[in-house]
Amino acid sequence: MTKRTDWANQQERSNTLLLRVMTWLSLRLGRRAGRALLHLIALYFVLFSPRACAASRDYLRRVLGRPAHWRDVYRHVFTFASTIHDRIYLANARFDMFDIRPHGHTLVDETLAKGRGVFLMGAHLGSFEIVRALGRTRPDLRVVVTMYEENAQKINATLAAVNPAAKPEVIGLGQVGSMLKVHERLDQNCMVGMLADRTLLAGDAATMRRMAFLGEPAAFPLGPLYMAAMLKRPVLFMTGLYRGGNRYDVHFETLADFTDVPREARQRAIDAALVRYVTLLDRYCRMAPYNWFNYYDFWQGGVQGASVGAPASATAAAAAAATVTAAARAPASAPVRRRETRPHAELPVREVTDA
Repeated sequence: MTKRTDWANQQERSNTLLLRVMTWLSLRLGRRAGRALLHLIALYFVLFSPRACAASRDYLRRVLGRPAHWRDVYRHVFTFASTIHDRIYLANARFDMFDIRPHGHTLVDETLAKGRGVFLMGAHLGSFEIVRALGRTRPDLRVVVTMYEENAQKINATLAAVNPAAKPEVIGLGQVGSMLKVHERLDQNCMVGMLADRTLLAGDAATMRRMAFLGEPAAFPLGPLYMAAMLKRPVLFMTGLYRGGNRYDVHFETLADFTDVPREARQRAIDAALVRYVTLLDRYCRMAPYNWFNYYDFWQGGVQGASVGAPASATAAAAAAATVTAAARAPASAPVRRRETRPHAELPVREVTDA
């Protein structure tokens, strides 16, 4: 049986009461006072989370090109804590507190002008909440988040503790009707966001492909791009990088456009899109190295059947056979053929709110 990856088995460290207390203090005492508490939280994490810190050092060694010191790990954790803390203000519409600098945002307007919606494909890099905040500042922009139902419940509980009125629209994946809901929102010209850097099942060649990332092969999920290709939609890469203080740089770049891709060319288009996705991820990690928030062994080796550069068509064929037993969980109501939806029964698109 294929086991879940390390990150999927990690338990969340969120505490609703603590979140409510932190929210109350932060909104009344201000962001500066709230950030003072973050130093204690980050220090506690560094001292008592050895596995996560080991993963941090491993990543930082790759991205910095040198051994990571204790201060690097602390800065890495503090950056993560800062983005989580800022969600308190963003969820309460305190956008005036931040210096948000969009880059490539005209791509969003140009893409939505076609009226077919757009996938926003990001990673656990920077803050997705800052990207969603841009949508809340414009009434004509609507951002929908996709993730597995288990994580949807966790993030909804977290945001409810911060501000119940700021609850995002979340489409839970891995259940009947998921694909149909995504299709409907895209037809309403919404932006559908997903984080596409984590694989759910370790060693499952049907749902992943290993690509060179920061100098060494790592597994990336195929599901998000298959979904975009099957629904024939444009895809933008997006990330909201925390740059220190109150500044965020939000970047949008064209990733792929599957609108007019014929079926026989779909696999090649998915291949090219995945290569570009990993290339952009590599670039932005090097641009803002402390913004990468995957605190687990991302470069897990020994994935059978998922060699670097393996043709996506071979992976797709394996997926169709490997996920027959999961067909009951596949989005059968999607307006596509059943044979094509099966690879998405285990779509590895999830988001968590802690390390």
